[in-house]
Amino acid sequence: NFVYNKKLAAIDSYVSAKTLSNATDAIKAEGRIDGKQYGLGMYDSGLGVYANKKLLDAAGVKYPTGLSDDWTAAEFTAAVKKLAAKDSDGKSLDLQENNGFASEWGTYAFAPVVWSAGGSLLKDGKAAGALDTSAVASALKTFQSWKRYTDPNTDGNAFTKGRVALSWGGHWNYPAYSKALGKDLVVLPLPDFGNGAKTGQGSWEWGIGADTKNGKAAGAFLDSLLNDTNVTAMTTANGAPAGTKSALAASALYKKGGPLQLFAEQLAKPCGDSDITKSCVAVTRPITAGYPTVTAKFSQALSDVYGGADPKTALAKAARAIDQDFSDNDGYPLS
Repeated sequence: NFVYNKKLAAIDSYVSAKTLSNATDAIKAEGRIDGKQYGLGMYDSGLGVYANKKLLDAAGVKYPTGLSDDWTAAEFTAAVKKLAAKDSDGKSLDLQENNGFASEWGTYAFAPVVWSAGGSLLKDGKAAGALDTSAVASALKTFQSWKRYTDPNTDGNAFTKGRVALSWGGHWNYPAYSKALGKDLVVLPLPDFGNGAKTGQGSWEWGIGADTKNGKAAGAFLDSLLNDTNVTAMTTANGAPAGTKSALAASALYKKGGPLQLFAEQLAKPCGDSDITKSCVAVTRPITAGYPTVTAKFSQALSDVYGGADPKTALAKAARAIDQDFSDNDGYPLS
């Protein structure tokens, strides 16, 4: 939107080559448009399934050790059911329902289901034929089936209080979850719906105003903000994965053998926002000025499906609305 409305300058000639080369590929992907870099972030984000090892072991549920042996959607669903059967209230899963699905949480958390099913929120500027496929509808039917086993989590404590064994969440959940569970906490990839496990990524970025008269100074300021000292200070404070290669590799949480190594591994296999293959993992949400419409229509469809709506009908409705908006705005061209 900022680039579309000519509010941002490309920063390639303002920040140093060292700063650009040290940015992770996932961070660069979210801030790049038409080959130009418009933003760089100090930190990124990631999703996974947090699991209570004690409850899994008690129920005899085998779980993945990493990306190489991720659960299929069917295996994940079977685990949810098996765990629920051992639970007093029949609820074994937390989907952070308390955040609301007709929101950015809905898109960030569950667009990976779409991508993992081989679909996309947008492909070549269109949602029809990408979002409303039978494979995506089938995947959302599976998502819908989890509701009966899901704790509404109105108090935000479903996982930390041990009411559920599994929690679909982001890196920001780690501090509270780790404190509550200690060595019983394990971090797993999201389930694979056929096109490989996927995760959302992306967070706040820094940019430079389009009309700046001080681009060189602003670039030097960004070079400073994005050095190891400052990135490490920021990510130590907020717990997020660092947006630079060097700080990420040195992080106690995210380095090889660290408790959140999975998130770093996922971000090391970025898809960008369009080339969503089976082998890549971290997908950037669609980089378009029409994104507000994309996320609003998809998250509403997701919420409707969770509430009992037919997935194919809800997805087709969302795709039509997105494509109408893009048609009304000539595809949101940048020039």
